[in-house]
Amino acid sequence: MIDRWEERRIAGDGAEIYVRIGGSGPPLVCLHGYPQTHLTWRKVAPLLAERFTVVLPDLRGYGASEVVASDAAHAAYGKRAMARDVVALMRALGHERFFLAGHDRGARVAYRLALDLPERVAAVATLDIVPTIEQWESMDDRSAYGSYHWPFLAQPEPLPERLIGVDPRWYCRWTIASWLADPAAIDAATMAAYEDAFAQPGHVHAACEDYRAGYTFDREADRVDREAGTRIAMPLLALWGAGSSTTRSARFRAVWERWADDLTTQALPCGHFVMEELPLETADALGAFFDTHRTRL
Repeated sequence: MIDRWEERRIAGDGAEIYVRIGGSGPPLVCLHGYPQTHLTWRKVAPLLAERFTVVLPDLRGYGASEVVASDAAHAAYGKRAMARDVVALMRALGHERFFLAGHDRGARVAYRLALDLPERVAAVATLDIVPTIEQWESMDDRSAYGSYHWPFLAQPEPLPERLIGVDPRWYCRWTIASWLADPAAIDAATMAAYEDAFAQPGHVHAACEDYRAGYTFDREADRVDREAGTRIAMPLLALWGAGSSTTRSARFRAVWERWADDLTTQALPCGHFVMEELPLETADALGAFFDTHRTRL
């Protein structure tokens, strides 16, 4: 259904951002993660568009958005830079304040925006993440084995780029499939679209820079906020795919309680790609949460 939505290219804060827009009502930005594009919201966005104006950008370096030059500090692909793209995009659309939801890397952009520019965000939802510094600090042999891509993609250029570049389409397909609890949740055409986007020139490097920023720039930004006692002030929904793991749910709740003043948590019985695997439940959770906070806009 989102194929019929309005498509635009809008100047972000240093990157041209591709976006699809549909629906009517309060503005709601939905951000995707790695190694995907805005299409990860294709099942959920039409349901949310019944009561919100839904804005679906591709993050810089992903999908149809601009690949910008990297820098030695990796700040160009830091979540602060991506957050400023979102603010510029929404200002161009006439929205100084908005609801915000993000999955995976997009969730890291979302909570960074909520911390840096709280006046812009009425309420925020993060899907299947904990803050970046918490992820790195909690990494042991088991979690490193399961999340090998974090240290792998953060390795200095050109190691991961050269290895992935042998067959980027295969790597994209294998990575997504390995995180799905339900392999049927992503149809062949959508998977091919993810592969096509990931294999575009510059996109593998951009994704690696995203993770290098996670190890350096983003982790340091989190450390500064944590030491200063800066917390997410607006209502936060932390939603995750727990499968049958009660341990994972306990950890998610405990971590987010350290970062948010007004916290709602919810676990869904699925894998990492909650929007792909349980779209109705995800739409219901997000819709109910943002509906509760309409007066904050």
